[in-house]
Amino acid sequence: MRTSFNVLMLASGLFVSAASLADEAPAGRLVVYTSQAPEIAQQTMDAFKAAYPNVQVEWTRNGTTQLMNVLRTEMMSGEAKPDVLLIADAINLGALKNENHLYSYSDAPLSHINPSFYEKDKTFFGTKIIATVIAYNTQHAQPIDSWNALAVDANKGQIAVPSPLYSGAALYKLHTDINTPSIGWSFYKKLAAIGVAPQGGNGPALKAVASGLDKYGIITDADVILAKKKGSPVDLVYPKEGVSYVTEPVAIMKTAHNLPAAKAFVNFMLSEQGQKLVVEQGNRPVDDRVSAPEGFTPINKIKLLSPDVAKAIKEDAAVRDQFTALFGG
Repeated sequence: MRTSFNVLMLASGLFVSAASLADEAPAGRLVVYTSQAPEIAQQTMDAFKAAYPNVQVEWTRNGTTQLMNVLRTEMMSGEAKPDVLLIADAINLGALKNENHLYSYSDAPLSHINPSFYEKDKTFFGTKIIATVIAYNTQHAQPIDSWNALAVDANKGQIAVPSPLYSGAALYKLHTDINTPSIGWSFYKKLAAIGVAPQGGNGPALKAVASGLDKYGIITDADVILAKKKGSPVDLVYPKEGVSYVTEPVAIMKTAHNLPAAKAFVNFMLSEQGQKLVVEQGNRPVDDRVSAPEGFTPINKIKLLSPDVAKAIKEDAAVRDQFTALFGG
C-alpha cells in the first residue's frame, strides 16, 4: 500500500522527498562585493548565513569606485569573481546594466517596495535610503540649513568632504548637485575656493567632525545619527535646497557562479527580516512595513533630490574629470 500511495502522490505532484528539498535549498559558495562599512557588512553576512546555513559566504569590502575598478579588471580577464554586488549607488550599477553585465531577477520580492527604489528591468534593487546631509560638531559649530551657506570663507579648512572618486554616495551627490540649479557646479567651486580637499569616504569625514578636527561635514545621515546615539557631539541638518540619496542597491551578476544562492541573498535583503536588519544597523528601510529607527526625520519632511541616472551614466567620465581638475586627484 505504501508503494501505491507514493506513486499516487508523485502522479498528483504533491510528493516531495527530503532529498529534493535539500537539492532546492541554496548551498555552496557565494561571493559578495560590498561597499558597506566593515562592521555592518559582517552583520549582514552573518544574518544571511544564519538564514541560509548551507551557503558559504566570501565577501570583499572597499569603496564603491575601488570595487568597480577591481571588477572591471576581472571582467577584462574573463574571470569576474562576485555573484552579488551590494554597493552604494545606482550610477555604477546602471553602467553595468547598460553593458549587459547584470542578471534580471524578475521574481524578486518587491510587493512592499516603491518602484522608485528599484531599477525598472529588475537588475538592481535598493535596500535602504541614505541621504547626504550637513553634519556639524555641536561643541564648535552652529547648524547651517543651506549648502550654499556652508561654502563660505568663515568655514575655510573646517569642512570634511568624502571624495566622489572613492565614495558612491559622494558620486551620486555630485551628479545630483550639478543638475540642481540651486546648487550646481558653483557650490563645488566655492568649496574648492576655501581649500576643501575631498578625500576618502564617509567614515573618516565623520571622525573628523566628531573629534572637532573639522566643524562641518558632508556626510550620510545614518552615520551621523548613529554617532550621535553613541554620544558623539554631532548633529545634522537636511539643507533646504534638498538632499541627494542613495539606496545601496543589490544586484546579481549575469556571470554569477551560484545563481540560487545569489537569488537567496537578494531575497533576504528585500525581505521583512532583512529590512529589520537594516533598521537594527541604524538605516532607513525601503520596505513600507518597517519603520525607520528613532532619530530619523520623516521621509515626507525631507526634500529628496533624484538625478537623471541615464544622464549621469553618460556623463560620468567627464564629470569625474571636471571634479579632478577642480580639486586634484
